[in-house]
Amino acid sequence: MNSKVKGILQILLVVVLIAAFGFVAGKGIGGGHRGSVKNIRLGLDLRGGVSVTYQANKENPTEQEMSDTIYKMQQRVQDVSTEAAVYKEGDNRITIDIPGVSNSAEILEKLGRAGSLQFVLYSNLKDKDGNAASPKDGDVVTFDEKNVELDGSTIADANATTQTDSTKGTSENVVQLKFNNKGVKKFASVTGSHVGESLAIVYDGKLVSAPTLQTQITDGECVIEGGFKEFSDAEELASTLRIGALPLELTNIHDNVVGATLGSEALKSSIMAGIIGLIIIIIFMIVMYRLPGVASSIALVFYIGMMLLALNGLDVTLTLPGIAGIILSIGMAVDANCIIFTRIREELATGKTVSSAIKIGFSKALTAIIDGNITTLIAAFVLYLKGSGTVKGFAQTLAIGIILSMITAIFVTRFLLNAFVALGLDDVKLYGVQKERKVLNIIGSWKKSVCISGAVFLLCIGGLIFNYAAKDGSVLNYSLDFVGGTSTSISIGENTEITDELKEQAVTVVKDATKLNPEVSSSDDKGVKKITVRTTKLTEEQAASVRTKLAEKFKVDEGKVESETISESVSGEMKTNALVATLIAAICMLVYIWIRFRNLQTGLSAVLALVHDVIAVFTVYVVASSFIQVGSTFIACMLTIVGYSINDTIVVFDRIRENRKKASSRTDLAEIINRSVTETLSRSITTSLTTFIMVFVLAVFGVSSVRQFAIPLIVGVISGTYSSVLVAAPLWYLLSGRGKRKERKGTTYSKGKK
Repeated sequence: MNSKVKGILQILLVVVLIAAFGFVAGKGIGGGHRGSVKNIRLGLDLRGGVSVTYQANKENPTEQEMSDTIYKMQQRVQDVSTEAAVYKEGDNRITIDIPGVSNSAEILEKLGRAGSLQFVLYSNLKDKDGNAASPKDGDVVTFDEKNVELDGSTIADANATTQTDSTKGTSENVVQLKFNNKGVKKFASVTGSHVGESLAIVYDGKLVSAPTLQTQITDGECVIEGGFKEFSDAEELASTLRIGALPLELTNIHDNVVGATLGSEALKSSIMAGIIGLIIIIIFMIVMYRLPGVASSIALVFYIGMMLLALNGLDVTLTLPGIAGIILSIGMAVDANCIIFTRIREELATGKTVSSAIKIGFSKALTAIIDGNITTLIAAFVLYLKGSGTVKGFAQTLAIGIILSMITAIFVTRFLLNAFVALGLDDVKLYGVQKERKVLNIIGSWKKSVCISGAVFLLCIGGLIFNYAAKDGSVLNYSLDFVGGTSTSISIGENTEITDELKEQAVTVVKDATKLNPEVSSSDDKGVKKITVRTTKLTEEQAASVRTKLAEKFKVDEGKVESETISESVSGEMKTNALVATLIAAICMLVYIWIRFRNLQTGLSAVLALVHDVIAVFTVYVVASSFIQVGSTFIACMLTIVGYSINDTIVVFDRIRENRKKASSRTDLAEIINRSVTETLSRSITTSLTTFIMVFVLAVFGVSSVRQFAIPLIVGVISGTYSSVLVAAPLWYLLSGRGKRKERKGTTYSKGKK
């Protein structure tokens, strides 16, 4: 086949695939429109809704108890929303996410405390004070536990239906109830001994219904009839019976009510940030790398198409940090291309043809690409294990992005470059030739680097001392995630000015409802104005009451009132996870680098450079504590920087390893390191710049929660580049004994005896 025809067909193939990705992303395939962007699951922070996390009161629940409880809770929330998700977190926690709902107070009330269902003879019921009573449906009742005839664990199924009344000939609403093997004998005994009496159904301490036993029932199947004016009444009783008693007692440790308004704005602004950043990077890559830049830009569009399909195909729930992860991965996706293109230019500088330079360039760049991305994947994996909720979403999208970026760089970009060559686009001017570089004396200036890094460390320590003195012992601005309590926010009209009087009104409402002294703050985020009131932890009833009263006071829909409650145990756990996750990631990376480079000093140098970057980013949280909070995304930010920084360091170390193999035994290590850092400097700056562009755009266009994540990342990207060039390499030199060659062992000459 003619080479030009082959090149045209290769480019057409890529274009067709991109068009196919675009079609599937826009329209989907099949009747269910699978693959469509519209079908990507959105998290609560983007769509709004209710999320509740329960913890089992039992210290070590069994796997069976947890799975049975999850099943029962799933049945409970199905009546609220068919999109609700119930899943296990850790060993003893269950989280329920119900997206797209607005009647949050009603839902939290319906979920209740995940209590119990019992059957008790009506005559044995007492009022809440323990006195004999004749309660009505809905009344709170008490009873002696020994009088419980059956409980919810004996129920197999319950369904609402209609049947014809044999005496009147009319249709009536009924509930068909079926007991399991455990309950058949018990129910037969109760119905045989108490015909004519009422057997009350008590759920969560309230009387639900008290049907009369008309005859003994021995097969475990019966019909509850009479009293259901509407079919929905029968459905409600059937639902209560189906749920039954949960195998475990649960305690609400975290609930979050998110309004859809801010989520919608966050989604729009994040997508806008991604599009703008993508356009800037495409222009930058074409200007910087010419024709290879065109290839990388096409590969980047290909990458985005694959990412959208992966999110849909893997059924990933997209959260706000998840979108940040995608946008960050776009900036990092060009990293492999930068390494490859630099290698190609170096080969062209030696006089090789474009075709040969492409082949050799990809071959030489492969180890650095794989090593760098694996270490970043380690950070993403640890983040997924130790993170929770939206942080897991960030870890998922970041990991998917890293894998797909490697695929597009190694295969798609190479495929396109070979197609360009086949078309006759093999003029060296289209690719650029690496100019001779003046070797920088990196090792000779290590003392200056120590001074700069030392200044950052002193700034961090000074900031901690200042914060401790100025904020009554609190060195950081911890969010609710890290201190626990309840935060309630109300969205104010766009044209309404938030005054001290308005904030005081919000405080008064909360104070009257809870008898607590709350803290109040306000924000104006992309036109979404909010007043936020923070208190110690409120009960579900108190939180619901506060939301209702704030909505009434400010004359807004209750859907515009958000609240989040986190117990102190969860907040303490998050603090521990932040430290543990960073340590685990650092140790895993140390081991991996040690194995790959067969040199412990190399791994130690890289990890110490990571510590440097972690401290630099931590300094941002210390110095800017007035507007940047330490919360759940703090873990994500730290581990992202750890992964990003180690990626950059690996590229430098890979070049040092390569040059060391080529050098003679007499070549000083300092000379090798200086030349290696110089050779990789342009790639380090280019990659950092593309990542910086994406994160900067995210900080400018993102909502407040994204901005608090993006600003520390910006500092982390800058610090990561600085440490890879001016910290990690000199550390390797120093830990290797300052590059001094060891004395050669073996035979020696000595002065003979006279």
